[in-house]
Amino acid sequence: MPLRLLSRAGAALVGALGVILGVATLVFLLLHLAPGDPVEAMLGETASGADRAALRAELGLDAPLPVQYARYLEGLATFDLGRSLHTRAPVARTLAERLPYTALLAGSALGLALLVALPLGLYSALRAGSRVEILTSVAAVLGMSVPSFVLGPLLMMIFAVWLGWLPVAAAGTPAGLVLPACTLGLVLAALLARMVRAAVREVLAEEYIRSARARGLPELRVLLRHALRNAALPVLTVVGMQLGALLGGAVITEIVFGWPGLGQLTIEAIQRRDYPLVQGCVLVVAASYVAVNRVTDLLYAACDPRTAS
Repeated sequence: MPLRLLSRAGAALVGALGVILGVATLVFLLLHLAPGDPVEAMLGETASGADRAALRAELGLDAPLPVQYARYLEGLATFDLGRSLHTRAPVARTLAERLPYTALLAGSALGLALLVALPLGLYSALRAGSRVEILTSVAAVLGMSVPSFVLGPLLMMIFAVWLGWLPVAAAGTPAGLVLPACTLGLVLAALLARMVRAAVREVLAEEYIRSARARGLPELRVLLRHALRNAALPVLTVVGMQLGALLGGAVITEIVFGWPGLGQLTIEAIQRRDYPLVQGCVLVVAASYVAVNRVTDLLYAACDPRTAS
């Protein structure tokens, strides 16, 4: 058994490294082959040819593309993401400054989504056909239909402009976190509520649930120990996928609310043609997805040991 677990862990690590390497290669090629010149973006169109050539040599952009790619991979092998072409600051330090903001926003949004979705989805599954269940289903559909770039300005208009309860943009403060977290969390809550409702209703129709009730087990124990645990797998799938997206940076939400996370940093780097910074942002996103998927697999095994085989 230990050898089997080590083999699976090794295969998972190789697969994760392969995914990250593939993403890094694809982003490198797309950035360097796309139209646009970072030197021109930095110096402007009026700069002389000599100044452009000197800056291109200083940044290492005068080397052939295979040489630049080899240098890039060499830096990745030593965990060196290079320096920003625009600020000349280490990319790793810039990412370390921005990542906590995105992690805080993603964690808050996910916590809000679970806090709203779990009780609503569970109640809807237990009270199928009731008015509350119908209202919850309608609200969930509406929540899934409203995109974040509409919900965000709407919440901002109501709670920041009209009512004046919350600031429009105050990154790093609890009040400034409320609106962007609600923008992401409410949309995710609508999706999760429908998933919880569907999963629990499907499990409640199973034979082992009827057997547990026939044995006289309390309804709360049947629900918590049997129904919810077996209904958790599809919900975990959605949570894992959405958490990876949130950690990758909800670009529109961060831009709307001026939240200084990875999403906003990525857009700024793309506009400036800052190759190393864009590559670093995308690598963090890819690593986040891989890490979340691995954690989701572990939770699968905890909820249903059959998935660990």
